Parts: sequence; structure tokens; C-alpha cells
Amino acid sequence: MKPGEQKLGDTRGRFLQVIKNGREIHDVDWTSGRILLSNQRLILAGTAGKRTINLSQIKKFGGRYDVNQRIATVSDYFSIHIPSGVVLLAPVEYDEFETDFFGALLNSEQFLARHPAVAGGVVQNTEWEKTRLKVEEEAVSMATVGGKFVEIRLDDIGEVNTGERTIIDKQRSVIEVEHSDDEGTSLQTYISGSERSIGFLYTLLREGEELSETSIELSETDKQVLTALYSGVSPFDIPNFLGLDIDEVEELFQRLIDHNVVEEIRVRREVQLNARGRSIASDAINEQ
Repeated sequence: MKPGEQKLGDTRGRFLQVIKNGREIHDVDWTSGRILLSNQRLILAGTAGKRTINLSQIKKFGGRYDVNQRIATVSDYFSIHIPSGVVLLAPVEYDEFETDFFGALLNSEQFLARHPAVAGGVVQNTEWEKTRLKVEEEAVSMATVGGKFVEIRLDDIGEVNTGERTIIDKQRSVIEVEHSDDEGTSLQTYISGSERSIGFLYTLLREGEELSETSIELSETDKQVLTALYSGVSPFDIPNFLGLDIDEVEELFQRLIDHNVVEEIRVRREVQLNARGRSIASDAINEQ
């Protein structure tokens, strides 16, 4: 290891280069070997030798490139974009290595954050603060210079958007991420940084958003209940609020719990919306 270099990951896996100098390679096959990761570089060691990729060379992360059947049959791989093309990695310990990889790309970067920018649907008068970020197994944690600690759980992300905002008289790339606090209050946190680091962070948060998305079919009554919860109605008041039978509401809550749309927080069927529920309720309100 070089001075100041720290090993972050060491696993077995497969790798290959699928695009080289702008051209797809269709007859390529996986190479098995060792995948090492530090805070400065990625090392791929196989039977044909060792290849080193400096993390600073990586321009983009993510996306599938199923150029042949041998690649398409592998479900867990990720792609990295470097000046010479695109390299695919399929580590044995995929989830753990991916967390380490995002950490290597993001943990040393500087960010600006507004938290909360929006709370309970109300815009807050918060200022941008310098922020350090840490990628963890199930969350992205941030600590601001003002002493705020923010945890964005990856399975509790309702929506992620990117755009441009004027920050300190300069146009900057910004991520707007919707999540919740420990009490279930819907929050929006704004995060800004370099275009490269924002791209990596957006990829990570989008993975979290996809965990929270749902394709289940809900009835109009289901949507009315979710909308009521989203608007702040107590779950105990749902029967009277919507004119429903108590037993019917109990069955409905159980169905929503089974579909991972709400979380049970008391045995008496007190529930609160999670990221999926907030997303569905928001869409239902917009459809009205």
C-alpha cells in the first residue's frame, strides 16, 4: 500500500472489459480472480495479470451491459466507466463490496447540505452547511459542521430528484431526497457537491428508492387510507374519518403491512407510512 492508502475490500469475483475505446466487445468472457479495493484504487488480479484502476479515473458507476449470454445470466454485477471504456465487476460478496465501493468514492468528498429543507410538507428556513458523508450498509449518514447528524435509510427513501440550484452565488448540482425521521415525519434533505460525487451519490440513493417502489395494485379504499395517514390522520381515527367498519380497517391494515406499505408500531394496529406508502399516497393525491 502507498502512504495514506487504506485497504477497504478484498474478495474473490469475476471481471471483464465490455467496452473499449468506444466499441462494445461481444465475444468477451469473465475472468475469475481477486478484487481488491482501497481508498485510492481498485486492483483486479487474474490469471492474465494484474490491472490497477485509480478511483479518480472512474467517471460513472452503474448500468447493465448484457452484450452476450454469459454476461446476461449474471444478476449481480456493476459497471464502472473509465477513460478507456467500461469494466464490469461481479464480486462474490456483492452487497458488502458495493457498500465499500460507494464509500471509497464518497466518504472523502466534501458536500453541502440543507437539512431539513422541507419537513412535513413545509419549507424550512435552513442554511446550507458543509457536510461529511459516510456510506453504511443500510444508510447514508451525514454530519454537518453545525453539529447536525442526518441518517438517510436506504429502504426509507420516497423520492430522489436532481437539478441545479444557486448556492452561495454559484450554480451547483443538487440532490433532493425525500425520507423520514424516527417519528415518521416526512423530510426532504438537499445535498450538493461536485458533479462527479453527486452522480455517484444519486446512483446510490436511486438504488434505495427502488427498494421502496412498489408495483402492487391498491383499491380506492386502500389509497384513501394511505392518503389519510399521509395527511396526519391517526390510524385509530381512520374508521370514523372514512366511514369504514373497524374490522374492515383492521384487515386493510394487515394487507398493507403484508405488502410492506405501512409498518406496524403497536400491536393495536397503530401504523405509520413508510417510503412506499408515502410515495403511493403522494401519487394518489396528485391524481385527485
